Amino acid sequence: MAKVGKKYAEAIKQIDKDSAYEPSEAIELVKKVAPAKFDETVEIAVRLGVDPKKADQQIRGAVVLPHGTGKTKRVLVFAKGEKAKEAEAAGAEFVGDDDYINKIQQGWFDFDVVVATPDMMGTVGKLGRVLGPKGLMPNPKTGTVTFEVGKAVNEIKAGKIEYRVDKDGNIHAPIGKVSFDASKLLDNMQTIIDTLVKVKPASAKGQYIRNVSISSTMGPGIKVNTTKVVK
Repeated sequence: MAKVGKKYAEAIKQIDKDSAYEPSEAIELVKKVAPAKFDETVEIAVRLGVDPKKADQQIRGAVVLPHGTGKTKRVLVFAKGEKAKEAEAAGAEFVGDDDYINKIQQGWFDFDVVVATPDMMGTVGKLGRVLGPKGLMPNPKTGTVTFEVGKAVNEIKAGKIEYRVDKDGNIHAPIGKVSFDASKLLDNMQTIIDTLVKVKPASAKGQYIRNVSISSTMGPGIKVNTTKVVK
């Protein structure tokens, strides 16, 4: 068995691994047992009853959390003319075209989200090999390829996150910080669950939301009673 830190070991003792907690209880517990001295991120993990190998079950999208994530994201927008001005007015940290293409090709990645207008995608496509593996490539499914750049930037700043099912059928997403009020973490968690239910593929068979757990950055996972979060 792998060795764990003293604080992590103490946190595990406070959790019943065989129990699935009520959502509010799980939130309170994750706040209580978070072992680090810094303000840890709280993340939700959802096991879905889908087959990611099937194209129509490769769930991907974005959602604006009602209370944000507690982290301010740096936004890079590829746009020209009036759309560039719109992005700047909305608060995008970086706005441009070929100049930023060159910077990224030289190894610059001081940004968290990339937005592009559709007419820029022919150029931005050159960055697929470097942005793709980092999960930074603009995509229409997540609302990051759009002419409504002002709206896109505002939503990102307000707490918009992207979600994508992995090869094992899991979704991982942040729902805030340990310092958040429990009610805000609960709202953010419920928003993600509700969103996943809405995008359930018609071809998915059997139980869809199979397991839900939450954890802090350095803390252990806490199971959540799925019957209490799926409405």
